[in-house]
Amino acid sequence: MASIKKRPDGKWRARYRDRDGKERARHFAKKVDAQRWLDEVTASLLTGQYVDPTAGRVTFAAYFKDWAARQIWVSGTERAMRLAADSVTFADLPLSALRRSHVEAWIKGMQTKDRGEGRPLGLAPGTIKTRFNNVRAVLRAAVRDRVIASDPAEGVTLPRGRRAQAAMRLPTTEEVRALLMVAEPTFRPFVALAAFAGLRLGEAAALKVGDVSFLGRTLEVARQVQRERRGKVEIRAPKYGSERTVFLADGLVEILARHIELHRPGQDSERWLFEGEGLNPPHQNTIGYWWRQTQKAAGITGMKLHDLRHFYASGLIAAGCDVVTVQRALGHSKATTTLNTYAHLWPSAEDRTRNAAAALLVETLTSADSLRTKEA
Repeated sequence: MASIKKRPDGKWRARYRDRDGKERARHFAKKVDAQRWLDEVTASLLTGQYVDPTAGRVTFAAYFKDWAARQIWVSGTERAMRLAADSVTFADLPLSALRRSHVEAWIKGMQTKDRGEGRPLGLAPGTIKTRFNNVRAVLRAAVRDRVIASDPAEGVTLPRGRRAQAAMRLPTTEEVRALLMVAEPTFRPFVALAAFAGLRLGEAAALKVGDVSFLGRTLEVARQVQRERRGKVEIRAPKYGSERTVFLADGLVEILARHIELHRPGQDSERWLFEGEGLNPPHQNTIGYWWRQTQKAAGITGMKLHDLRHFYASGLIAAGCDVVTVQRALGHSKATTTLNTYAHLWPSAEDRTRNAAAALLVETLTSADSLRTKEA
């Protein structure tokens, strides 16, 4: 039930009852404004879009704490979400008071924030995008919970990232050969798995001897290493959609067989393929050290271990593999992820037309030469 009544002081009092039967009211100088507000509230009640005006008094930090406690996250996701939530500049602001301008100021600050030593923080566009998406997940949850009526982050412009072809570092065959030549014998198979099977760091680190089928020449990616805080190593499932069977080249099978024979002998198929500290597989810090030493010995700088995964993908594409094949080989959950990352490596329509015409030309001229030879 809703009504508008003029008060003795000349103002107009508009009132209604919410879904819980509680009376709400506002005062306006003009009746037309009171009627407009009342119409909007009534419409939101009828369409199910009503938001309790007192609900938005909760701060961003308080809402995040309550919402996060209900989420089912793996440890890595939880850390990323808390890092993003802790980085906002509006943590103590009531959600109802949060405006797009607050979000824009936070984004701008991540680009220009000073470390306190005269050096800019300068977070990469990709990092800023990840934090923004995580914070926006909180704001969207608040909308669904009817805490706020709309998402204040809607339409916010993010820093432009580099194009994939400009940002990607593709190792050359000479560089990969040099890395394999100088790598320590116990680390060489790790480099080979990244370069010739496309495994991520955590996936390769979490391999067990039993994951390799030497007769089938396949490898099962079933887990990954995730280092927790305070040095604790966690073994958990791979990234969503990344469980997969990798088909191994004969040469890689031989490298792995030789590695097991010399460095990981035994009968237990559950033993780690690569040895870490104690009974654990190696974690990111250990592998990072091995990788830096290998790069230094090879005289290479600026290459990430993950770049070897790009090397593998580029090889599959150059060999004519389609998008779905590459997606499955790399363990991408969606083909769009593969395309967004590697679309520039696939030949364009112009390239295919040119290559087809060249093949037709060669075949025609070869046939003509054969005919002239017979006539001679």
